[in-house]
Amino acid sequence: MEAVRLENNTLKLPERIAKRLRGKRIEVTEVKEGILLKTDTDPISEARGFLRGRRFTTQRYLEMKKLEKELE
Repeated sequence: MEAVRLENNTLKLPERIAKRLRGKRIEVTEVKEGILLKTDTDPISEARGFLRGRRFTTQRYLEMKKLEKELE
């Protein structure tokens, strides 16, 4: 399994697929049915910023934990 970086027009793919994969690392695997292209995702990078815009801050988290301890 070799990971490669897909650059503009490196592979002849349908435009809608090429746009989604452009600049991402992908795994190229040969399977019985043909070739499988799978994005090589880093779970940490994918999760980064998922709370942005939800007004969830470290301060609010600490306040919630303090309240939980008081209720115990």
